[in-house]
Amino acid sequence: SLRSKIWKHFLGVYHVSANEYVHLIKKGKSCVYDKVRNDTFRTLATDKKFLERVNEEMLIRVLNTLAWKMKSFSTCGNQPITYVQGMNVLAAPFLFTMSEIDAFFSFATFIQTCCPLYVTPTLQGVHCGLKLLDQCLQILDPKLFNYLKSKNLTAEIYALSSVLTLCACTPPLEQVLKLWDFLFAYGVHLNILCVIAQLILIRDQLLEAQSPMKLLRTMPELNAKSVISLTVQLVQQIPDKLYDLLVRHPFDSSVENALKKKNQFT
Repeated sequence: SLRSKIWKHFLGVYHVSANEYVHLIKKGKSCVYDKVRNDTFRTLATDKKFLERVNEEMLIRVLNTLAWKMKSFSTCGNQPITYVQGMNVLAAPFLFTMSEIDAFFSFATFIQTCCPLYVTPTLQGVHCGLKLLDQCLQILDPKLFNYLKSKNLTAEIYALSSVLTLCACTPPLEQVLKLWDFLFAYGVHLNILCVIAQLILIRDQLLEAQSPMKLLRTMPELNAKSVISLTVQLVQQIPDKLYDLLVRHPFDSSVENALKKKNQFT
């Protein structure tokens, strides 16, 4: 498909090796195989189009084989890359969009180059992203930030899945694919602002709700065009130093220490 070709171009995937993929498959069960099996059957389980095109065995093969490929790879902070819960949802759009072999190599490249810190044992990049989400929301919409804070709601509580999966946990999948077109073109770091855009789109409902977590527990269906349009506006309001951390947080382990400094942006 055209999307498959464009995603591979954005990711720099110009060659795939069937021999390498088969060789890794033949290694058999990796040390994370059982974890993978515990998650794959739940992947986008209510999406009929996804289930028609992608079967569970494909997901298991890609994720288990990725574990073998990642064995010799570590992040810039020397943290190992491993299977973490949520990677099954991250892999799903690749398998829906591409052939299995293209999906494997594209997903592996995506993990290694775009967001390696999102799949470390401690989810370092995800937790940094959640802290950045709080800081960005405080700047972009202080009233909403303070209201959520008064309800003891921080991004760690309501946005973990949206950050970890780059919003792939929010249906429908067709809209997720359009959002990912944007993220692959301009940087996956922008997903943090995409999550904030989703909050702002239901801002009035959140501010009127006595229990906003009820709304946040199941985000409204994704509308990629609205989210992208608002995200582009939000980018311009982020201070340069904060935006620099936003860009680097998926792959640069030094961002964690930078975020420990209090009140540096507000």
